Amino acid sequence: MTTTRLPDSDPDASGHPHPPGDYAKEVVPQGPAPRYLRVLANLVDIGVVALPLVIGWYLVDSLADARGGGEADRAVFGGAAVVIAVGLFVWNRGFREGRGGTTVGKGWFGLVTRDAETAAPIGVRRALRRWRGHDIEVVRESTARADGFEPIASDTSLAAVRRRRLLGLAALTLLLLLVLFASVAVGARPLSFGEVFHALFQATGSETDIIVRTLRIPRTLLGLVVGIALGVAGALIQGHTRNPLADAGLLGLNAGAAFFVVLAIYTLGLTSPGEYLWFAFAGSAAASIVVFGLSSIGNGKASPLSLALAGAAVAFFLQAMTNAVVIVDQTSLDGYRFWVVGSVSGRGIDIFWQVLPFLVLGLVIAVASTPSLNVISLGEDVARSLGTNVALSRTIGIVAITLLTGAATAACGPIAFVGLVVPHVARAITGPDYRWLVPYAGLLGGLMLVMSDVIGRVVVRPGELQVGIVLAVVGAPFFIALVRRRKLASL
Repeated sequence: MTTTRLPDSDPDASGHPHPPGDYAKEVVPQGPAPRYLRVLANLVDIGVVALPLVIGWYLVDSLADARGGGEADRAVFGGAAVVIAVGLFVWNRGFREGRGGTTVGKGWFGLVTRDAETAAPIGVRRALRRWRGHDIEVVRESTARADGFEPIASDTSLAAVRRRRLLGLAALTLLLLLVLFASVAVGARPLSFGEVFHALFQATGSETDIIVRTLRIPRTLLGLVVGIALGVAGALIQGHTRNPLADAGLLGLNAGAAFFVVLAIYTLGLTSPGEYLWFAFAGSAAASIVVFGLSSIGNGKASPLSLALAGAAVAFFLQAMTNAVVIVDQTSLDGYRFWVVGSVSGRGIDIFWQVLPFLVLGLVIAVASTPSLNVISLGEDVARSLGTNVALSRTIGIVAITLLTGAATAACGPIAFVGLVVPHVARAITGPDYRWLVPYAGLLGGLMLVMSDVIGRVVVRPGELQVGIVLAVVGAPFFIALVRRRKLASL
């Protein structure tokens, strides 16, 4: 059955109501939506949950003992697939349908789930617990709109926002711990859970103990601290430059590290990442000093635009110098092309301890600078009117960025996409408050880098894929999706 209504009978801007005959009439269907639309929408929703389960099943099957897999490998990837599927189900069926009345499938076909009596949203708990509810109906979107359906608005009170942020931080920490355990358990040598726990808590010097303690644990710790550093540095860079596409490459830090590494190989004959370490760090520090100095020439103030322009100019110059060296020397080219990919493989615990003090100092400075960065994000004129020393705050920020990016690049080479993507994900969760954005960006950066490293150990077995390549494959589509969002530029 359908009814006919006038789409709008309010007076226009002139204050004169439109005569009813001037409008086209809209036909609003009544009653439940057609069965075929509901079936199609449910199939799409089932596909959303089934997709990670199917991928997980293929991964578990490919990690059979006969194909070089192990018990821990299968448990990690199978468990991750189940967790992702459950998370998607709760998000789609619970929060989306319960609060907004629509799932992914129902959104595609213009359907809304509502209470049959009150025509209101059914809530998260009711949406998750229902299977065949007679007091719930699915109608067309036009029907729900005509009956005054309104999604449940989020609680925006300060206490509710703080509670959600703390819960998110706790959930992210738990997820990071699971990924760290996966990084210890998964590798080229298949291990059982018993062997992993024995190496962690009852090591006796066996072969598996040596593998876990001397290879996987240092690699996991290094990936964690480097990911945290790149995530925090990315948030600071985008905040100080007011540029949503900014990362360490924009300020020339990666180019400075690469140029100094190539010079070390060419002039001193260094061959291992441990020997490059201090040259890479010095290159990043020198590049940041030059960029900051060039951007301050003139009125003595480093604005976001002058920082970006100076960084681009220095990066292009240093890249040209690096290419000039590697062209004339084959040894430099061989060493440089392995370093520039970015990897946590082959780095010992000694590199972790060497870069750790710089990373900790950079994190402390970064967290301490977040209140002033909040004020600067309102605009430099507003910040000055509120008594903030913009030049000093920006200098402190550059110091933190240099320490974090320089130490991370020195340890693992230039790793892209972490500092570029992670701040946007963190900002979507926490909003623009840098006191929360920076810790979130750090945890997300560690999670993203360690998880990418675990994936790289499995996809091309018996070999390994460097984490820089995995991040490029995973991060590029993710970043394109972020760029297409309208709110991306609103820093």
